[in-house]
Amino acid sequence: MEWLITEGLTPYPDAVQFMEHRVAAIIAGQARELVWLVEHPSIYTAGTSTNPDDMKHPQFPVFETGRGGQYTYHGPGQRIAYVMLDLRQRGPDLRAFIASLEAWIMATLGQFNISGERREDRVGVWVKRPDKGIDFEDKIAAIGIRVSQWVTFHGLSINVEPDLGHFGGIVPCGVADPRYGVTSLVDLGLPVMTSDLDLALRSTFTPIFGPLTSEKP
Repeated sequence: MEWLITEGLTPYPDAVQFMEHRVAAIIAGQARELVWLVEHPSIYTAGTSTNPDDMKHPQFPVFETGRGGQYTYHGPGQRIAYVMLDLRQRGPDLRAFIASLEAWIMATLGQFNISGERREDRVGVWVKRPDKGIDFEDKIAAIGIRVSQWVTFHGLSINVEPDLGHFGGIVPCGVADPRYGVTSLVDLGLPVMTSDLDLALRSTFTPIFGPLTSEKP
């Protein structure tokens, strides 16, 4: 399995094209599994369950995508982890795969003493915000995957220090309840850089998904 970090901002169409080619190669047995860490310019993406009414103020380009989920925002200060794994070898169970992604996120947040939690009725990873009010919670990480012949792509995003105001152009992931917002590591008072998060992602990956057999800079 390979680990790739791309510096700078990767245009979303280029990322999708790269993933599609890589997944095809994995299916054909011509490439290894890959975890790819990127950042995107400010955009909105629409998943397969998107409600058009959830687009409130389109400040940025909107891309239709085959991943699951609804509208979300991507932009500078947000780490994207595209996860291309072969579930033919790992077990063709999407629920278990999503649970593993959630566990990976929560273990990573734990490196910064943040308690991330799952919610049965809301996809992603959430943190409690008693400072905002009773039962208030904010999403710090989103998940949206796609599968081709049991090889996964797309993946997850974790907010390091994006402009949280940019989420205001949409109903993020279709969650309109005012008790549930969006946060980031820096918003929670942690002076974390993306490189710090990358190290945490790397250290918590192996116990959940297995060893990395090679690395790319």
